[in-house]
Amino acid sequence: MDIRSVRILLLSYMLIALLGALLLSLPPMQRAPLPFVDLLFTSTSAVCVTGLIVQNTASDFTFWGQLVILLLIQVGGFGYMTLATLLYLVLRRRLGFREKQVLKETLDYPTMDGLIRFMRRIVFFVLYIELVGALLLFGRFCLDKEMEEALWLAIFHAVSAFNNAGFSLFESNLMEYRGDVVINLIITSLIIIGGLGYFVLLELREHHKKRFFHLSLHTKVVVTMTAALLVFAALVVLILEWNNPRTLGELPVWERFMAAYFASVNFRTAGFNTLDIGGFRDATMFFSSVFMSIGGAPGGTAGGIKVTTVAVLLLYGWASLRQGEPVIFKRKVADEVVQKSFVILLGAAIYIILSTMALSMIEEGVSFLPLLLEVSSAFGTVGLSAGDGGVLSLSANFDTFGKFFMIVLMLLGRVGVLAFTIVFFGASSPRRVQYSEGRIIL
Repeated sequence: MDIRSVRILLLSYMLIALLGALLLSLPPMQRAPLPFVDLLFTSTSAVCVTGLIVQNTASDFTFWGQLVILLLIQVGGFGYMTLATLLYLVLRRRLGFREKQVLKETLDYPTMDGLIRFMRRIVFFVLYIELVGALLLFGRFCLDKEMEEALWLAIFHAVSAFNNAGFSLFESNLMEYRGDVVINLIITSLIIIGGLGYFVLLELREHHKKRFFHLSLHTKVVVTMTAALLVFAALVVLILEWNNPRTLGELPVWERFMAAYFASVNFRTAGFNTLDIGGFRDATMFFSSVFMSIGGAPGGTAGGIKVTTVAVLLLYGWASLRQGEPVIFKRKVADEVVQKSFVILLGAAIYIILSTMALSMIEEGVSFLPLLLEVSSAFGTVGLSAGDGGVLSLSANFDTFGKFFMIVLMLLGRVGVLAFTIVFFGASSPRRVQYSEGRIIL
């Protein structure tokens, strides 16, 4: 991982968030004057494709403000360097080594070979998926909205869903569509596709006729873990919330299953909700906090520690119990990958624990579990929240310092644990001395 490229990447996200806040501060963007810290929070949440809101996107921003938020989501989903590279290509300018290095970090692409071609295919394929999603949503929204409103709602929610942002133009998010099968299936499908990662998407698209075992190991792990985690989370929500009158308890049986599935998809990376998250039982809220920290797959729009990290850790744990080597799909997992996975998990745990402790001291009077949920949501760039008592995120109740703290957490989640840590602490130089092994009793 190139330290200078990562620093440029983090600085760029910060500058884009600041630019977005300045644009949102213009009078045509707001229905009424809003505090600048809230605008910076909104802009950062959009760029980091998180979805936590301290001002209502539907009622507090005009069409132009909503358009700026949508553009910030798209830039954040692609990664600013992808769009900058596309502009370079349009202007027929060549990219230098430094620009390619930053682009590589933005896309989590393994090598420099074929990087530009990979980026081109991503841009067109993503726009194609968003267009299809928007057309499908437009057909549904036309049934109960005016044509122009339906079109804008369709475009906004398609982009927000694919980029796993969770921003909505409905004041109560998607709660009014909780029983709508069409909306539920379209939104969740876009979220899942966006959370798979660009590398996986292109491989599935170009090799869709191949059998599953012919795909790359990375793609097989991502697809398998994604499916397993979605089913697992849906079952947990159903079991814990089945008789809870504040969430699933009062719904028809078929709607309980659909709401649980919708929640499990959004726990991963997005932040749309059809249930009142603040009404969850403590056990469900704690599970949600842990689950949101996982996120989606590398090289896409998702945050968190990533499903591949969890897969490697589970494999290593199982192999250690059996005194064997971590093997999946007849391939041994490299020791370097296992070590990196442990570092990511440890870093994530430290950041989340320390952040929750710090915020609990700053924001006295806020219950611990909702605070943990908020921190995990920001770290995983998810966007789900126990709420402020209304339609906003819990962060809306924070003071200025608390909101800035959450802004940093969202940037951490977007850049990644390792990258964020390396920016501030640097990477160690290669060790030239080999030490003898010592024994530690566990």
